[in-house]
Amino acid sequence: MFDKLVSHLLKARRCVVLTGAGISAESGVPTFRGKEGLWGKFKPEELASMEAFIASPKIVWEWYNWRRELIGKVRPNAGHLAIVNMAGFFEDFTLVTQNVDGLHALAGSKSILELHGNIYRNKCVDCEKIFESLGEIDPADIPQCCVCGGKVRPDIVWFGEMLDPEIIDAAFERSEQADIFFSIGTSAEVHPAATLPVVAKSHGAILVEINVEETPLTELADYHFSGKSGEILPQIVSQMKEERAMARISELS
Repeated sequence: MFDKLVSHLLKARRCVVLTGAGISAESGVPTFRGKEGLWGKFKPEELASMEAFIASPKIVWEWYNWRRELIGKVRPNAGHLAIVNMAGFFEDFTLVTQNVDGLHALAGSKSILELHGNIYRNKCVDCEKIFESLGEIDPADIPQCCVCGGKVRPDIVWFGEMLDPEIIDAAFERSEQADIFFSIGTSAEVHPAATLPVVAKSHGAILVEINVEETPLTELADYHFSGKSGEILPQIVSQMKEERAMARISELS
C-alpha cells in the first residue's frame, strides 16, 4: 500500500508536514462550537477577537481558561508521535501546524511553526511582548505587561488579525524547498495555510494528503490516504524503518 511512497520518502532530503484540526480531533480536542453548556450561546468568533477583548476582557479570559482546562486533559495520539519519528529520516524537516493546542510539542516535535499561535502562551495586547507562562489567569485581575502596562491576552491569532509574517514566510520558504509535503487533517480551505501544499507541488514536491474525507487538495495530491493519521502515519513510519534497516543489512553483506 505504501511501497512507492516509502521509496520516495527514503530518497527525499527535505520534508514539510502541515497539520490541521483533524489530527487534534483524533486526540479528542473539542471544536468549541457546541451548543451545550455555559458557552453554547457564543460563537468562537464572538469571543476570539480584539473587539471582544476590548469590550469584555474578563469574559474572554474566562472562556480561554475553560478551553485551556479542556485541552489540558488531552494527550498526543499516534499520529503526533509518528511525526516525531518521521522527522529523523530527513536532513531538513519542518512541521507547520494550524492547531493551537500544543500537542505536537507535547509529543516531542521541535521547532514547530505555529501559524495560529499557542493557547498556553500569552502576549501583551499593546506591545506584543511574549509571556511563555503566567499560570492561570485571573479574569478579574488580568496581569499587565511589565514593559508597557498593557493587558495580557492569549497568544492566538484572532479573527480579523494577520498571521505572524516571520512564521508564515518561513512556512512558504520551506514549502518551496520541499521534496515531500504532507497535508494531514486539514480542510485545505483556510488560507494562507491552504496555499502551502499548492506552492510545494508547483515547485516539484511530491504531495501526500491524509484525511478522513476528500478536500479541494485531493485531486492535486500524488498520494491520498483516506483515514485517520493515527492509523496511517505509524504504518508509513514502520515501513520506512524496515526498508532502511534492510538496505543497511544489504550494504553490509
